[in-house]
Amino acid sequence: MTQPAERLDSPTPDPLTTTGADAVSFWTIVRESVRGEVHHDFTVGPIGRAVLLLAVPMVLEVVLESVFAVADIFWVSRLGPEAIASVGLTESLLTIIYALAMGLGIGATAVVARRIGEKDPEGAAKAAVQALALALLVSIVLGTAGALLAPQLLALMGASPEVIATGRGYATIMLGGEAAIIVLFVANAIFRGAGDAAIAMRVLWLANIINIVLGPLLIFGPGPFPALGVTGAAIATTIGRGIGAIYAVTRLFRQASRIPVGRRHLRVDVEVMRQIVSLSGSATLQNLIGMASWIGLVRILAGYGSEALAGYTIAVRLIIFALLPSWGLSNAAATMVGQSLGARKPDRAEQAVWRAGAYNGRFLVAVGILYFLAAPLILRAFTDDPVVTDYAVHCLRIVALGYPLYAYGMVLTQSFNGAGDTWTPTWLNLFCFWIFEIPLAWALAGPGGLGPSGVFWAIMAAFSLLAIASAVLFRQGRWKTRVV
Repeated sequence: MTQPAERLDSPTPDPLTTTGADAVSFWTIVRESVRGEVHHDFTVGPIGRAVLLLAVPMVLEVVLESVFAVADIFWVSRLGPEAIASVGLTESLLTIIYALAMGLGIGATAVVARRIGEKDPEGAAKAAVQALALALLVSIVLGTAGALLAPQLLALMGASPEVIATGRGYATIMLGGEAAIIVLFVANAIFRGAGDAAIAMRVLWLANIINIVLGPLLIFGPGPFPALGVTGAAIATTIGRGIGAIYAVTRLFRQASRIPVGRRHLRVDVEVMRQIVSLSGSATLQNLIGMASWIGLVRILAGYGSEALAGYTIAVRLIIFALLPSWGLSNAAATMVGQSLGARKPDRAEQAVWRAGAYNGRFLVAVGILYFLAAPLILRAFTDDPVVTDYAVHCLRIVALGYPLYAYGMVLTQSFNGAGDTWTPTWLNLFCFWIFEIPLAWALAGPGGLGPSGVFWAIMAAFSLLAIASAVLFRQGRWKTRVV
């Protein structure tokens, strides 16, 4: 029997607008979310509190994931341009792996969250095992191919013989160790779907600490450690991710886990696996469409010289860095949607999405104002070239104008995924980024006479359009009837 819908104007206090004694409760929620010691039922209780309990560790998880790339390039940059280039080219190849891992993670989150909302831990455990089996299968196939073909793949990406000679070991280990990446992504997605976001955060803490400690030791070889150069960075990263993945999987087998996996679950379930593949396939395509669209923009900008491309590169890094916390809030909204739909509370799911969007909006409005007013000052830390700085300032200011809309667009898009409606954001990405953004960027930059600024305006317009279209489709409510 369907439970009565919760009123959208129910008096659930907003922890972010309280003062005095209530402000203490906000920090209590933050501490409680990071500790993750209590299993919460996110299908009942104040929605603002539930969103924060999920979002805080998810934000920290997303930020920690970015530390891998930063730590590697920080040390590798001391080895010379060939080493840096090999890391950059390998990361470009790994983009496809990240898209696949994120796609599998979206499928796993949607199914696990729905089962948890239905109070079906057995079904959640079964889905978790099937998702991990898929992750291992895909990893073995792609990892073997990547390890064997690493030099050829670098050459295909345009690497010079010097770069291939320097980076073939790095590429071989990173591509061959794809299991560590994919299993880690999927295991953490399972924990997010179950509402155990603090565990996913701790998994990345462990993986990052290992990588940060081992990286310089294996790259430069102090004391008894071998000096392996850029190859050492790959070994450190793969060991860190590998141990993190093993730790995550072992957590699933603990009886105290929200989804305790037992031996009875260790068998292939074709129907559940088919369901996850169906969701993950479109989710992977969704991510690939979004990621690949940036290649088209870079191609247009490349025609305006290296200064324009450099300014754009710096600005986009800052833009993406500011959006990292937003991914955490978006993942929290997706978990709330999946679990609420499983509990037959679609109105709670909808209210949670708008609440997460409001939190995200407050954060990104503040960041947007900072970027718009302080762009020249911020960019001095990255370049002293006046031409590059001018392009970067224009890009940062123009794109930041759309931050209030992006805030809701990111949450809404991920909420469709949480409901198991992975095709809606896939079609939205295809339309907004390929049919609209790239032609608009070309038209504004070339015939429109705006040059590189035309590309920046197209980015702002495309992400704003994505937010508006997502809101229209979300309000139609078809996602509420999605069967997972």
